[in-house]
Amino acid sequence: MAIIAPEILGVLPGGATLNLRRLMRAAILLPTLLLLAACDPQSTSRAQSQDPGGAELVQPTKAPPSSAEGMKTSFAPVVKRAAPAVVNVSSRRVVRQRVDPFWDLFTGRGGVPQERIAQSLGSGAIVRADGVILTNNHNIDGADEIMVQLADRREFPARVLLADPRSDLAVLKIDVGAERLPVIAIDDQEIMEVGDLVLAIGNPFGVGQTVTNGIISATARSNVGITDYSFFIQTDAAINPGNSGGPLVDMDGDLIGINTAILSRSGTSSGVGFAIPAAMARQVVNAALGGDHAVVRPWLGARTQAVTADIARSLGLPAPRGVVVTDVWPGGPAQRAGIKVGDVILSVGGQPVNDEGGATYQFGSRRTGEVVAVRILRDGAERNLSVRAEAPSRGQADEKTISGPNPFQGATVASLSPAVADEIGVDPFAGQGVVVTRVSQGFAQQAGLKAGDMVREVNGRQIRSMADLNAALGQGGRSWRVTIQRDGRLITAAFRT
Repeated sequence: MAIIAPEILGVLPGGATLNLRRLMRAAILLPTLLLLAACDPQSTSRAQSQDPGGAELVQPTKAPPSSAEGMKTSFAPVVKRAAPAVVNVSSRRVVRQRVDPFWDLFTGRGGVPQERIAQSLGSGAIVRADGVILTNNHNIDGADEIMVQLADRREFPARVLLADPRSDLAVLKIDVGAERLPVIAIDDQEIMEVGDLVLAIGNPFGVGQTVTNGIISATARSNVGITDYSFFIQTDAAINPGNSGGPLVDMDGDLIGINTAILSRSGTSSGVGFAIPAAMARQVVNAALGGDHAVVRPWLGARTQAVTADIARSLGLPAPRGVVVTDVWPGGPAQRAGIKVGDVILSVGGQPVNDEGGATYQFGSRRTGEVVAVRILRDGAERNLSVRAEAPSRGQADEKTISGPNPFQGATVASLSPAVADEIGVDPFAGQGVVVTRVSQGFAQQAGLKAGDMVREVNGRQIRSMADLNAALGQGGRSWRVTIQRDGRLITAAFRT
């Protein structure tokens, strides 16, 4: 089945009824929406003409056309500019699946895992003329074979330049020789506003390239549980399974987002879709083109939480806004900039932040070394600070793969540091200790250890460092009692090796 976009079910209330007056009002508004589609096919694209290091861009005044002629305008010029750079992405992988043991009694297979071919179908966008393609990571995750079909229906095998599960983006490369393919420009300078017209281009349900239109319904949607760096553009342009990885396009024909997920009861479009902003997309593409195998993102070096109504009242704020700093990493960017526990961060780089996800994204999407303006509230007064965007520090490089007859055999562990925490997606403020970074084989895999598990005790010995773990494992024995911390919970289990 070609179902790609992750669906979040049970979100929208059912039982909606139609109202005649609302229908009449909608009928009146429809021509207005059509008028808003007016665009000049000869206009200059902001993304294609911008100077990333130049002066701040001035957002042009936006207004609907005022003449009846505007009703005859079409999205066709925008589609002609963008659609040739939109591709289909299909992947195949072999999945080993255990047949029901009860059924094995009748088939005589004896519980031997069966292999099947799992296929995925999604979309992508050509971002460089020599065949560099941007798509969603979930389109190609674990794939043994990836094929890309161009708009002219030619097909090419693709290889992965960089996969970034934390942002759900991946960069692919196809070999087209000396040919120059059509590209779509990534516009991360556009000032997006609720109500702006957008197009979604992709391959829903595998039926072929399809264009839908809508508006930006909301910006800066975070904490929706889709990726680690949640800061989505919400749109009502119809997005369905198969659209994942395709571009969300503005009226210049530029990519302003990558369509990634929908909210739906049925698994099909209900008018609530989410796209990863172009700033995050450009960061991943730049990392891939720079030869990196992972995206290194700056961090603030502080733990934050949203300002609730109760916190706002205690701080004398007229309404909840910003995030309050609850912890600061010693020597991190926030501490060096003068940020303290109890400060309320109101904006980052001029953009308001209202939850931890927004603050994480605003720093994570910056260039390393960039100086970011941060506005804070302290002791009832607002002030401006400057924070240098820096990658998390790794600390002592002591990663180790454990061998020998013990519960951690086959697991790779390391001392917790901001960089290690960022790589595996755990809280760097979880305290001192040793964290499992990956599990590939051996007893650890059989025991169910996972990346992100914090080792807290081994046979009654507290584990605060790699030296503690080495000493505990060095005592040997066949009986083991291990306590780990996973998702904030302590889990204790006994093993015999």
